[in-house]
Amino acid sequence: MFKKKGIYIIIALAALGLLMLLQYSKPKEINWFPSFVAQHKIPYGTFVLNGLMKTLFSETVQVTATPYQFLTDNPDAEGTYFFVNGEIKFEETELNVLLDWTSAGNTLFIASGGFERVLLDTLGLETGNLYKEFGEREGQLYQLVHPQLQKNKGYPFKKDPYVPYFEKIDTLKTTVIGLVDHLTEEGTIVEEHFNAVQRAFGEGKIVLTTFPKAFTNYFILKDDNREYTAGLLSYVDGGRTIYMDNHYKSGKSFYTSPMYIFLNNKALKWAYYLALIGTLIYVVFEGKRKQRAIPIVKPLQNQTLAFTRTIADMYFEKGDQKQIAEHKITYFLEYVRSHFYLGTLDRNKDFNKNLASRSRHSEEEIETLFAFFEQLGKQQAITDQELQQLNTSIENFKKRAHGRE
Repeated sequence: MFKKKGIYIIIALAALGLLMLLQYSKPKEINWFPSFVAQHKIPYGTFVLNGLMKTLFSETVQVTATPYQFLTDNPDAEGTYFFVNGEIKFEETELNVLLDWTSAGNTLFIASGGFERVLLDTLGLETGNLYKEFGEREGQLYQLVHPQLQKNKGYPFKKDPYVPYFEKIDTLKTTVIGLVDHLTEEGTIVEEHFNAVQRAFGEGKIVLTTFPKAFTNYFILKDDNREYTAGLLSYVDGGRTIYMDNHYKSGKSFYTSPMYIFLNNKALKWAYYLALIGTLIYVVFEGKRKQRAIPIVKPLQNQTLAFTRTIADMYFEKGDQKQIAEHKITYFLEYVRSHFYLGTLDRNKDFNKNLASRSRHSEEEIETLFAFFEQLGKQQAITDQELQQLNTSIENFKKRAHGRE
């Protein structure tokens, strides 16, 4: 039996080791989370964008504070405030500060899949979503409007099931700079949907695009898509400072948990898993072997009654029936007190009635039994027959009281 058990354990450990080996050798899965973080090199990070900004423009500043805090602490800041994230929605006070800063002659550039209602109402815009209809190909086609930027018919992107666009714009004040449509075999825009617009605001301007993934690593590095991204960036004034927002991001720029170091490194992650599995195996097998048996603690017994019985047996051996009878009566009275919760000092009619109702006897039988006790108590000596009658009366009383008669 022990040999079979050992074989089963070896087979289980071998299977576990094989499974871990397969998991370790499996290619690392690509993280498609849309973080838009400057330090992330995952497909939807913006590591490439930030390197491109340093190449194209003379001065870029990374801003980690909120726009409200940054503009309040730096009232002399001038240039372009650049935002890119899956969704950007400012607080009301923060938006007012940004708009005031823009109207003073600066540029606000926002690439986001969602905008707050106040900003849209201020600019006279409404957004909608472009969904794939039946029979249409998966993906979208993007194009820039300016003739000098139309080096390509369009830039396909097949990763989104739907995309937002500007469903309504103020044509008198707003300039369309980018279009989007369903992906076609011809690779051309059939129905124009506005996804990038520019509008003058005070002495400055606001540039909005609903396609933030145009600034991610995956899009820029795929085919000739960098031309589309560069076309959107051409609406940024390169001669002034560009403030790159790092506050409104879906992902984290750094991780505070030390476990991230282990779980992000393949070797350390599996070393951590092996340590956990080894600890579990030790607890299951070694811990079980070392555990001591838990002793059974018996409840304390009432030694008073056992002592009384022992004393009664001693008197019986000496032939002292009087003492035996007294002890039996004492033991019976203790039995009445502990089982029927009645005091035995005052044995009147109420006592007889209560004991009779609780012990399945009549009042006459109770009176007869206790009268017999009093008779024996008055006698100087008791015969063996009287002692036997006393014992029989007590035993019969107990049998009927417990329903055995």
